[in-house]
Amino acid sequence: MAAAKKRKLLFTVLFLAYLVLLVYFLFFSEKFGRTGSNETYQYNLVIFQEIRRFVRYREIIGTTGFLLNIFGNVVAFMPFGFFLPAIFGRAQKLFLVVSESFLFSMCVEVTQLLTRRGSFDVDDLLLNTTGGLLGYLSFITIRFFYRKVYGIVTKRTKRKG
Repeated sequence: MAAAKKRKLLFTVLFLAYLVLLVYFLFFSEKFGRTGSNETYQYNLVIFQEIRRFVRYREIIGTTGFLLNIFGNVVAFMPFGFFLPAIFGRAQKLFLVVSESFLFSMCVEVTQLLTRRGSFDVDDLLLNTTGGLLGYLSFITIRFFYRKVYGIVTKRTKRKG
């Protein structure tokens, strides 16, 4: 099996494992209060409302709660933005990865709304999509240096000589 096919298979397996873990933490993790339906379901449709609240009350919420909510949403979606272009060659465009990150995040938020596990929050859409963007930028950066180190020439980067 060629190195590129092995790498793609590895990325596919890692992506599937990531998706399983993400679904667990978003819908089933007791640590994040995902075990039962809330009788009084909360949701946020005002952009930056929850982000401002977490910043304003970070000392009451605690460092862990603050970091989990703000940075956890970003970090949780970075693998999505990284693996998408790594696995699917056609998904190596910025707009496509950001759009797919947003749509995937929207599916998660709507599922949370319908199942009442977690809460629908437009700020999460923003933070998750930002995570997808940062994952994509990580992919582009790593690919650039990988190609530099191994001297890989592509159609776009043909050397003049």
